[in-house]
Amino acid sequence: MQQFPAFDTVILAGGGASRMGGADKPGLAVGATPMLVLVAQAAAAAGTSRLIPVGPMRAGPVRDGLARLAAGRTGWLARVQEEPAGSGPVAGLRRGLAEVTAPWLVLLAADLPFLTAAHVIALQTAGRLAAAESSEAAGVVSLDATGRPQWLTSCWQTSSLRTALAGYAGDSLRGVLAPLKSATIRLAVTPGAPPPWLDCDTPDDLAIARRAWLVRAEDPGG
Repeated sequence: MQQFPAFDTVILAGGGASRMGGADKPGLAVGATPMLVLVAQAAAAAGTSRLIPVGPMRAGPVRDGLARLAAGRTGWLARVQEEPAGSGPVAGLRRGLAEVTAPWLVLLAADLPFLTAAHVIALQTAGRLAAAESSEAAGVVSLDATGRPQWLTSCWQTSSLRTALAGYAGDSLRGVLAPLKSATIRLAVTPGAPPPWLDCDTPDDLAIARRAWLVRAEDPGG
């Protein structure tokens, strides 16, 4: 039985991946699974009401993996593209938000291979508690080890985001989200394991993630 208010998940999977040499970054595999599919699996296991990946959906492992997750769930998966294509995270958020029907949404990047269902549930729980404590709370943002906000590991009241975007003409995701009243959360990190906010923007990042995944897979206690 779902214990939390209904929430949709928007995964931003657009962008040119210039630091990755223009590769299809969400489709790059860590542990033999495309990163976008790993993030989608975490959201699905956390009980998301709807999955909304925003970005190009090329045929292949990503589309196949998402289709398997959506099997038997009518209307659960909404694959959409920001307009115009490649126009940045704010445009991606606008397009994804247009598909959201739940009162809450979890906002994620597509390149977080170590994000788990427990992390998504923690975001949703923290957002709900923040709203219960203050009527002005719009959501919750995770912090990395240095205390820096990770905007693409966050959870928001849908109505608050719609209001913020309606009055915003810029192209900075921070510019939309930072002015909102939000709580913060430090997501749990398993000792010796990469943190959930580890993203893969460069080939070096991807190599680190792949090595860490392999070590974890070979560790019988991991």
